[in-house]
Amino acid sequence: MRWRGRREDAPAPGPGPAATDRPSSDGLPRVAAITMTRDSGPVLRRWVEHYQRQLRADDVFVVDDHSVDGSTDDLPCTVLRLPYLDKYTFEPSRMGILSGLATSLLFAYDAVLLADADEFVVADPAKHDSLRHFAAARQGSAVAGVLGYNVIHRVDVEPPLDFAAPSLLRQREFARFTPLMCKPALKWVDADWAHASHGIRHPFEPDPELFMFHLKFADVDQLRLLAEQRHQAAVVEGRAVKSGWSRPTDEIVEALRTAAAQIATAEEQGELGRFRPGPKKIAAIVQNEGDLWRATGAGQHLALARPPYVRIPDELRDLV
Repeated sequence: MRWRGRREDAPAPGPGPAATDRPSSDGLPRVAAITMTRDSGPVLRRWVEHYQRQLRADDVFVVDDHSVDGSTDDLPCTVLRLPYLDKYTFEPSRMGILSGLATSLLFAYDAVLLADADEFVVADPAKHDSLRHFAAARQGSAVAGVLGYNVIHRVDVEPPLDFAAPSLLRQREFARFTPLMCKPALKWVDADWAHASHGIRHPFEPDPELFMFHLKFADVDQLRLLAEQRHQAAVVEGRAVKSGWSRPTDEIVEALRTAAAQIATAEEQGELGRFRPGPKKIAAIVQNEGDLWRATGAGQHLALARPPYVRIPDELRDLV
């Protein structure tokens, strides 16, 4: 039997008593945010600060996969530093580590959120004051998926991202809704993530009140640097060779430039899509494959260069 990080006689972590039953609680669920990172650059500190605002200062955990760029130094959160991952192949190692960490945290937290270092999850501010308020509203749930958006840098119109500015999304106006990015980000139960966190071994569906903004394509210079790092990791180390990591850097940057040009055309012709997809589209995103449920759709780079594009609502731009 695979080791699950608990005794055989210990209960599986899952939805526990209401947060209001705890005398030391502020009445909201305890939610932890976790990520694994390697050389993510300046976006990582913003990731930490974002989830500390949404959750609590001590509830953010960064797993450092042997970073050398200084991005994990002096972070105001718990940093777990790993040795070089060469015992097993990369993707099973990453999913195993993150799923195992979440299993452990569910003995102390009501729910765990997993997001990459450039993924910023927010709840609809018209209905929830924070991610913890969202978790309270979904008390008794098992897994909640996000509506995933790739934020786009209009290279010839918008300047580089200022990571010291109060808001990142106030510097960007458009995004592309991407079904593949509708990940099972928030979970209350012990279920392993899979397929690079696009899937999980439990039924789920995207929640129309939970949004994820992916900033991979939000700055062309950061994109070029990240794409080159990942391409080298795929070619030299054999990491994630079946993913977008193996794509040449120029190809990825060109997809962003194509998207930026098409946004200008769509805006001029009044052909922008609506921000929130309809219920039928949301219901068709997740597919079941045996004991796995995963978000499906065109790969990020292919989808990025295809309309429709959407304007990010002002009330959401203020949250990231």
